[in-house]
Amino acid sequence: MVNGKLAMSLARRAAGAAAKFVGSRHLDSYQSLGLDFVPKARAHPKQLPPVNRLRLGNLGRSAKRLRANEVSCTQLLEEALAAVEVYDAQLNAFAELLEGSARVQAKVMDEELAGGTVRGPIHGIPISIKDIIHVASVPTRAGSSAYRVVPEKDATAVALLRAAGAVIVGKTTTHEFALGVTTPQSRNPHDPTRIPGGSSGGSAISVATGMCLGSLGTDTRASIRIPAALSGVVGFKPTFGLVPADGLVQLSWSMDHVAPMASSVADAAILVDVLAGTSLSMFCGSDASALRVGVPVDGTVGADDEVVSAFSSALSLIRKLAGKVREVGRPHDVDFETAKAAGLLISRCEAADFHSGLGLNRARYWQETRDQLDAADQVLATDYVRAQRLRAVLAQDMVRVFNDVDVLAMPTSLVPAPKVEQADDYLLILSRNAILWSLIGFPAVSIPCGMTSGGLPIGLQLIAPPWEEANLVALGAAFESAFKPGDDRDASPTQN
Repeated sequence: MVNGKLAMSLARRAAGAAAKFVGSRHLDSYQSLGLDFVPKARAHPKQLPPVNRLRLGNLGRSAKRLRANEVSCTQLLEEALAAVEVYDAQLNAFAELLEGSARVQAKVMDEELAGGTVRGPIHGIPISIKDIIHVASVPTRAGSSAYRVVPEKDATAVALLRAAGAVIVGKTTTHEFALGVTTPQSRNPHDPTRIPGGSSGGSAISVATGMCLGSLGTDTRASIRIPAALSGVVGFKPTFGLVPADGLVQLSWSMDHVAPMASSVADAAILVDVLAGTSLSMFCGSDASALRVGVPVDGTVGADDEVVSAFSSALSLIRKLAGKVREVGRPHDVDFETAKAAGLLISRCEAADFHSGLGLNRARYWQETRDQLDAADQVLATDYVRAQRLRAVLAQDMVRVFNDVDVLAMPTSLVPAPKVEQADDYLLILSRNAILWSLIGFPAVSIPCGMTSGGLPIGLQLIAPPWEEANLVALGAAFESAFKPGDDRDASPTQN
């Protein structure tokens, strides 16, 4: 095992190299990228219908209604498309709406149901797909005007969803090539002057507004959990490798996770079951009283006061649900910071390697994206290797943390969704608590746990050791069931 002094030395080297990726401001340049990808922020946003804070069980409940013949697949799809009509022009969740083919799929699903065939737990359920994941015969643009391919076949994860009966509504917006946490071309469903988070921003918007009942995205450093936290939905990142990750516009071969978003932990668990062949959904409703929960002392360092308050309230509830809740010393601030540095370096270097083989004109990339890849091209191989060694050290250390606890709890994001024009100031703050778990491949879930006084969602992040997703489902579903928001309005026109 590498000793602490060497680990710190590796961290400093990784941080020094990663510093090449940060420090410059790019938000001002977004508006020059073209309105197809970055619509101008409106000074006086149109008043949109409020979205649900926590839409418990929509996917699972809708599936039961379908099988009971209380609603048709076509009706579910039309409700989703009605929500697209209401929200998408201002929030920009979809890069490609597949209205025609989705109606054909829904009709087929209805015919199969009428004939007694149920493909799986998501038969007839409207699902969206992040636009770095290939859908057969549909353009993949990865949020960039420089890239366009039309794949001949689905990514394996998409094929699994189809086989289980999913109706694909469309391709959702992403930060260009998934290389960021803001998705600046899209807007937060709770406040259109703010970012939705990224890079799976469109996926989060589509679920939060009822444009679909689940979405398939990716998480390389924080790209499922941050938009989930900022937009008020559930983002479930499984253990690295549990869900097939082929058929992607690759960001980082050693860190890319394919993962779902949904309205509840139970719904997300159903999607993981479809994608990974697991039985996680059976743990919804399980007794969580035997679980030991660790709360890192440094998990709220630098957090917004309202995030700290919501997290404290969430812990009070968790203490009633779990067997034991106690503070733990790790991960500490140095762990979070070194993981952030190593994660940046590794993911950017691997992205640069992938992009070097695409033969694209980088002059057409966003300035932010281009700067990151150009800087990665200059990183020494020794720094990349040192960052990988640091990664191994962190993984070993975190495995030991879980000798004494079953689940860790902390805020997903230290801050609520920033204003679009201020997002550049929060690029590394947003993902501070999330990067570590993608870097070392541990499963993690973000669950809504409150709202700010201004009506912005706050996320609770639960983490488990590899292959122990069942503990996240048991505790997360128990928390969700017991959680009673102070203002639990439900005004979405697409409520099922």
